[in-house]
Amino acid sequence: MPVDSFPSCLVQNMKSEPLTQKEVKEIVAGLNKMARNLWWTWNNEAQEIFESLSPRTWQNQYHNAVAVLREVSEWNAYELRARLQNPHFAQKVKAVLKKFDNYMTRQDTWAAANAPQLQNNPVAYFSAEFGFHESLPIAAGGLGMLAGDHTKSASDLGLGFVGITLFYRDGYFQQTINNDNWQVEYYPQLNPRNLAMEPVLKSDGDPLLCEVDIMGQPVFFRAWKTMVGRSTLFLLDTNVDQNSGNLREITARVYGGDVTTRIMQEIVLGIGGVKLLRFLGINPSVFHMNEGHSAFLVLELIREQVMMGKTFEEGLKEAANHAVFTTHTPVPAGHDRFNEGLVRYALGSYATKLKVPFSKIMGLGRVDPEDNDELFCMTVLALKGSRCANGVSELHGQVSRKMWKDLYPGKKEEEVPIGHITNGVHLAGWMKGCVAKFYEDKLGAEWQELINDPEVWKNFLDEDFVTDEEIWALRYQLRRELIEFARRRLLAQGKNMARDSFVEFDRLLDPNALTIGFARRFATYKRAVLIFERFDEIVKLVKDPMRPVQFIFAGKAHPRDDEGKRYIQNIIHRSKYSELNGRLVFLENYDVHVARQMVSGCDVWLNNPRRPLEASGTSGQKTCTNGCLNLSILDGWWREGYDGTNGFAIGEDSNPDNVQEQDRIDSENLFRTLTEQVVPEFFDRSANGIPKLWIKRIRRSLATLPGQFNTSRMVKEYVQKYYLNGGK
Repeated sequence: MPVDSFPSCLVQNMKSEPLTQKEVKEIVAGLNKMARNLWWTWNNEAQEIFESLSPRTWQNQYHNAVAVLREVSEWNAYELRARLQNPHFAQKVKAVLKKFDNYMTRQDTWAAANAPQLQNNPVAYFSAEFGFHESLPIAAGGLGMLAGDHTKSASDLGLGFVGITLFYRDGYFQQTINNDNWQVEYYPQLNPRNLAMEPVLKSDGDPLLCEVDIMGQPVFFRAWKTMVGRSTLFLLDTNVDQNSGNLREITARVYGGDVTTRIMQEIVLGIGGVKLLRFLGINPSVFHMNEGHSAFLVLELIREQVMMGKTFEEGLKEAANHAVFTTHTPVPAGHDRFNEGLVRYALGSYATKLKVPFSKIMGLGRVDPEDNDELFCMTVLALKGSRCANGVSELHGQVSRKMWKDLYPGKKEEEVPIGHITNGVHLAGWMKGCVAKFYEDKLGAEWQELINDPEVWKNFLDEDFVTDEEIWALRYQLRRELIEFARRRLLAQGKNMARDSFVEFDRLLDPNALTIGFARRFATYKRAVLIFERFDEIVKLVKDPMRPVQFIFAGKAHPRDDEGKRYIQNIIHRSKYSELNGRLVFLENYDVHVARQMVSGCDVWLNNPRRPLEASGTSGQKTCTNGCLNLSILDGWWREGYDGTNGFAIGEDSNPDNVQEQDRIDSENLFRTLTEQVVPEFFDRSANGIPKLWIKRIRRSLATLPGQFNTSRMVKEYVQKYYLNGGK
C-alpha cells in the first residue's frame, strides 16, 4: 500500500522528525538524573523503560536502573542515542521524564499547606537501616522497610525530610541453602558507582570528610547521597583511606560484628549524623530516632549546647525539645545494652566534652541512674532525650508503657508518656505493574494520590465499579505470575526434587490451589513452623484433589540465630522429603523483589507470631491492594485492622502468659480457622466458577485496609502529632 493511502495521522507518525542532538542530550541527561533518584522504584512506566533498554542487565543486576544505563551508554554511548531515534520509544521516555519533573517541582503539596515550617528546617530521620529496593540491600527487615516507606511518603507529601543511615558496603547478607538444607551467608560488595547514589563533595570537588571520636581516636567518614523522590538520604561510610583497617570495617555490614562494632556503628550514626548535617548547613527542626540505634545523637545535641556555655542539664532539655523517638521492640532483651566499661572505652575523650562526671552520662542510659550495675540502654537514652515517644501500634503502645513504667516514677502505667502511631506501607511502592495498571484503569491518571484516601477504597464495595469477575481475573493472573516466578527461582536454586526434569518443574505448584504465603525474618517468635504442628492433618488438607492447598515460604534467619536456621531447615526438608513434596516450597534469598511477588500472588498471608511480640508488622499490609487476604494472630496492626469480614483471625484478642500453652492454643485455632473458614470459602464457587464469599472478603479488605494502613496517613500523623506539636 503506498504511503499516500494511509490516514493522515498515521502518515504524521511515520514521518516523525528524528531528534536533534540537543534533544537527545537532554533526554539522556534526564534519564541519568531519574535513574539516580529512587522515584523510579514506585513508577512502573519508568521501570519499563529501563528494562526495555537491556532486559538481561535489568534481570541480572536486581532491576537496577543505574546498571542498565551504564550498560547501554557508558561503554557505547551511541547505543542509547540510537534507541532514542525510535519515535515511539522517545515519546514514552519524554512522557515519563515529564512526570518525574512535575513530581519533583510540584509546589501544591500537602506539606506546603500543612507544615511549611518544615521546609527550611526539615525532619532529620535517623535509622540504622532503610529498605527501598532490591538493588540497594541495606536493610535487614521490617524496621528498614518501614523507614524506606516513611521516606517515600514524606516525598509524596512534599515534607522537608532528610534521612541518615550508614552505607553498608557488604549490605545485608545474601542467602543460599547448602546440601544439608542449612542457611549459608555470603556478602558480595556493593559498588556505589553502580547504585542510585552520589558522593557528597566539598566546594572544591573533593569528597567531604567528617570525623567522630571513638575510643580516643578520630574515625573519619565520608557521605553518600541518595535521592528518594524529593527526600534526601545520607549514608555514612568509614571505608576511607584515613582510617586504619579495622576502623574502615565499622560500617561494612548491617548489624555486623560483635557488640564493640555495634556501639561504634551507633556512634557514627548518631553523633556522626548530626555532625554531617551541621557541616552541610542543614538545621533540622526535629531529630526523629527510628529505634534506639541512633540515640547517641542526644549526646551530640547536648555537647553543642555545652560548647555554647550551657550546663549539661540545660543541654539535655534543649536536646529533648528537638527530638522524638519511635520504639519498635516489645521485649526487653531486644534493646541495645552496653556495659559501663565498653561505653567509657567507646566514647573515649568525647565524654570529656560534655563536662560532667562520666556517671552522669551513664545515668542517661539507666532506668535507675544510681544503680551502677545496670547496663547502659540506648532506648532509655532515647526516651530521656526526646520530647515524645511512640510505639508502632495500639497494643505495642500498651506493651511499651508497661515495659518502661519504672522510668517514670509516680505515674500510673496508662500515664506513661509513650503513645502510638500504627505503621503503614507505601502502597504504590509494593505494586507490580499489572496491579498499578488495574488501579489506573479504575481510578484514572491520578490514582497514586487517590489510593491514600480511605473514601476512595469504599468504591470497591460497588459491583458496578469493579465486578467479581474482574477481581477474580486479577487474582488468577497474580497467582499464575507468582507460581511461574517460584518455578524459575527453584530451577535456579537447583535444589528441587525434580532436578532431572524440566517438565516436572513446570508442574511444580498448582495455579488452581489456595496459595498460602509466609515470608519474613525467621525470628523464632514468628513461629514459621507452627502450621506443621498438626502435620498429618495438613498433609490431608494439601492432598485433597477437590480443594488443593499449597504453601510458599521465604525468609532469612539472622546469621547468629541457629534456631531460626533450624526452622528454615525443617521447612526445606519437608518440602523435599515429605508428602508435601510439590505443594510446599522455600524460596532462597528473600529480598524486596521476592516480597513483591509473594504479597501479590498469594491468596492468604499467614502471620502467627507469639502475641504480643509483633510490635506492628507491615508485610500483611502490603498484601491488601493485591486482593490477598490476611490470616493472622490478633497482634500488631491486624488487631486494629480486622473487623470480622475483611480477612481471618487466629484466636481471640488475648493470649495466655504461658508460652507452651499459647503455642498449643494458637496451633489449634490456626488449623480450625483454616479448615472451617479459609478453605471452604475459597472453594465455594458459583455456577460460573466465582467464589462469591471470598470475593466479598476481598472487597471488604480493599474497602477497609489500604486507605488506613499506609505511610501517607502515618507520616501525616507524625507531622501533626509529633513533629509540630511535640506529642501534645
